[in-house]
Amino acid sequence: MSAPSDPAVPAAFTGVEDARARLAGTGYLADDAVATVTFLADRLGKPVLVEGPAGVGKTELAKAVAAARGADLVRLQCYEGLDEARALYEWDYKKQLLRIQHATAGDAPHDDAAWRDVRDDLFGEEYLLERPLLRALRAERDTVLLVDEVDKVDLEFEALLLEVLSDFQVTIPELGTVTGARRPFVVLTSNSTRELSEALKRRCLFLHLDYPDPERERAIVAARVPEAPEALTAEVVRVVRSLRAMELRKPPSVSETLDWVRTLLELGVGTLDEDVLRATLTVLLKHRRDVEQAMAHLRVGGAG
Repeated sequence: MSAPSDPAVPAAFTGVEDARARLAGTGYLADDAVATVTFLADRLGKPVLVEGPAGVGKTELAKAVAAARGADLVRLQCYEGLDEARALYEWDYKKQLLRIQHATAGDAPHDDAAWRDVRDDLFGEEYLLERPLLRALRAERDTVLLVDEVDKVDLEFEALLLEVLSDFQVTIPELGTVTGARRPFVVLTSNSTRELSEALKRRCLFLHLDYPDPERERAIVAARVPEAPEALTAEVVRVVRSLRAMELRKPPSVSETLDWVRTLLELGVGTLDEDVLRATLTVLLKHRRDVEQAMAHLRVGGAG
């Protein structure tokens, strides 16, 4: 979770340009679609479903919104097999057991009166372990809830999300219905590894992020790595763009472009040649066959 909300930072976005400017202030360069959807999600109180390839800035958008709003960031990282206990809540069974043992200790370990005294206490706040969904739901500060890679969970878990996203409330059998103290700003990301349910999509504003065009990627590098010379940045972006056009197992992401630029600066490299590519291309590409294909491609076409 990020630092507590800064009361000096206005939470709500006042318009599209305000959203764009405040996201830019965090280092996130939002285009018209991103700025518009961000503002509308805030104004309408609707979650944002952000789809696109890995590494195009989906997760970074949620982080940028949290920073721009001065809000806490609560992140639920999805994975296959994620269940309610890990996403919503679970009970501290060890603590409950100790409470039972303490209450029934002594001369009458099975005394009915002792058990009645403790029974109603076992499912109180003291024994409740909040997980990300419940933490965001009950947060009293301005909060951004990031449900990352939601396409990795199954339909059963989607049903749980629907209850939370529909009314921003959830039912805990032992405690009843828990309604959010204030509505969080919700961002769901998906790499499109499977089709999400229409019911989930209906509850969200949709945003598709793709790899940026060269001008925008140069601007992103300039914002994140301002010390990088323009000529080197332009050369890197040209190479990255040519590699994305290939049939690679894992095309280079924007974050990997940034890592490559920083690597080149650390090595004191001012321009790309075959030796530099051979030494540093693994920062950009993470599969041996991709690297081999890329080197062959760049030798034929030239590094620029």
